[in-house]
Amino acid sequence: MNSSTLKFPAGAQKNRKRVGRGPGSGTGKTSGRGHKGQKSRSGYTHRRGFEGGQMPLNRRLPKRGFTHESRFPFAVINLDSLEAAFDSGVEVTTDSLVQAKLVKTRSGGVKVLGRGEITKALKLRVNAVSASARTKI
Repeated sequence: MNSSTLKFPAGAQKNRKRVGRGPGSGTGKTSGRGHKGQKSRSGYTHRRGFEGGQMPLNRRLPKRGFTHESRFPFAVINLDSLEAAFDSGVEVTTDSLVQAKLVKTRSGGVKVLGRGEITKALKLRVNAVSASARTKI
């Protein structure tokens, strides 16, 4: 057995449909494209969202809101997560939180929120701390 004798199993390959080869073929004359119109012509393509010239849905619906160009969202973490993940006296940085897989990096940095209680002394080096978390620390 070698690669030159290999064949596809029966029924695995389908013959292509030859259209426009006379009325006896069953797909003669208009070749399954109907009568006239843009879609019957060769080379027809339409762009995404095209509705045949009707005002498309994305232009009929109103636009709302905007994206603020200087907003950088924080990755957030709560005190109870820090309590469970780190030992007392450890310096908690953005890199150590990413290594512990507690946060994913975000362009705004890391913010600590105040859910839960903290009993360990931790050194935090993060971008922001909420007011409730600050009082608990």
